[in-house]
Amino acid sequence: MPAGKKITVGITGGIAVYKAAELVSSLVKAGADVHVAMTSAAREFMTPLTFEVLTGNPVHGELFQAGSEGGVLHIDLAQQAHALVIVPATANIIGKAAGGIADDLVSTLILAASCPVLFCPAMNVVMYQNPIVRQNIRKLKEFGYHFVEPGEGRLACGTTGKGRLADQATLLHSIEKLVTPQDLAGLDVLVTAGPTREPLDPVRYLSNRSSGKMGYALARAAFLRGARVRLVTGPAHLMPPPGVEVQRVETAGEMYEAVLQHFDSVDLVIKAAAVADYRPGEVSPQKIKKQGQAMQIELARNPDILAELGRRKKAHQLLVGFAAETNDLEQNALAKLTGKNLDLLVANDVTLPGAGFDHDTNVVRIFGRDGVVEALPLMDKNRVAQKILDRAAKLLQSRQGAK
Repeated sequence: MPAGKKITVGITGGIAVYKAAELVSSLVKAGADVHVAMTSAAREFMTPLTFEVLTGNPVHGELFQAGSEGGVLHIDLAQQAHALVIVPATANIIGKAAGGIADDLVSTLILAASCPVLFCPAMNVVMYQNPIVRQNIRKLKEFGYHFVEPGEGRLACGTTGKGRLADQATLLHSIEKLVTPQDLAGLDVLVTAGPTREPLDPVRYLSNRSSGKMGYALARAAFLRGARVRLVTGPAHLMPPPGVEVQRVETAGEMYEAVLQHFDSVDLVIKAAAVADYRPGEVSPQKIKKQGQAMQIELARNPDILAELGRRKKAHQLLVGFAAETNDLEQNALAKLTGKNLDLLVANDVTLPGAGFDHDTNVVRIFGRDGVVEALPLMDKNRVAQKILDRAAKLLQSRQGAK
């Protein structure tokens, strides 16, 4: 999330103002320094005091008001921000911006902004579909302004259709992307995540404890940093990250085929999936019944996806693997790093508290072919993902610079 970023939120007059309060609260909880400007119409729906309490900063509404240290308010709010977010963005403010009109503080902020500007439309479905509004949106997009598509459903006026303010997760994701450095822009990234399931019969399968959280966090982080991302995922009960292309698989064999299908066209592969090493040698077409006191299952070896990618890897491609260990972590990690021709190997001891499968946190060490080992403390998997991508981005940049 945008911790440490300064975000100016311009609030205009619409019933979705109450949702803007929730967004502002979430941004503040994420560590952002939030400053709010409200139109006179917005103040009819909610008082400035609400946003002053949420942000700890004064709320601005007057155009001709002095800024900090004698500066000009609309210049300070617009040009000192990392992003300007207009929420809810009514048809009126969109029309003003498209026409270059600056007759109040919020519309003036839009023209004065040198940071990215994000419009979050919310209005009646008929208004949203009006050709004038659609033309204004297209015009602003052509000038480089950003938009979050509204959602569909029942609107405050009682009608049903497209025009609801996008959900909070989508809004936060869009803002985070705006304030994230785009150091992976133009690159194609393939991430694998989750467990695989190897069927034994129509009822049972062999699998593992992977939740997919680490792989999903990596796919999300790569998209936020500007990459085109494909996520090949085994069974996982997680919402796919917005903007990421998702391909679902079940078995190790299916994941092998999916990964190899796309490998030649990508720049970076991060194999975070926990792929089963073995599968039942035979799959019963019927449910296996209890027979005696013991049962033996003959296992067959699954293809080693990571080793195959290491053999096929081209000079411009970067390959990152994972190793979940319970003992001899460094020895096993280094053997896997060199034996499978990886560029980076992320290893974790799954016996440590807060690390490993199904946790929101992880404790990892990142091993590089250059001999550099980075030991990370316990942290949220989203932060771990960013640290891994920091190392990968540096390696990719050094290779591009060497061309």
